[in-house]
Amino acid sequence: MLVSTKWDRLARSMRHLIEIVDTVKGKGASLRILGMHLDTETATGTMMLQVLGAVAEHERASMLERQREGIAKAKAEGKYKGRAKTAMAKASEVERLLAAGVTPTEVARKLGIGRSSVYRAMRERKIKRVVSVAPAS
Repeated sequence: MLVSTKWDRLARSMRHLIEIVDTVKGKGASLRILGMHLDTETATGTMMLQVLGAVAEHERASMLERQREGIAKAKAEGKYKGRAKTAMAKASEVERLLAAGVTPTEVARKLGIGRSSVYRAMRERKIKRVVSVAPAS
């Protein structure tokens, strides 16, 4: 028996939930959701899980639709500009430090940005990494 407190912690969508239930049943076990008092061992439990899962998926889709509409309206009114691109605002500092021979990891640490942001700045500004080679002795 597979036990979960909430189905939404177990599956990402109705399709995913059904796949999990089928996998569990295929192994001769059942799924029990404690928060809803559902057990897929019974036909009623399986039906209720599917109905509640479908309703939850519909609610999520409706919420995302309303969110998209709200963002479109805010953009049309000039109120929504998205998240500030803080890491790319530091691209010139990234370029300066890399030119000085600092490694991308150290650049990220010094500027308080992610290493992937350093590589993104390098890619977008076509910055080549300066690799310092120690002289042979």
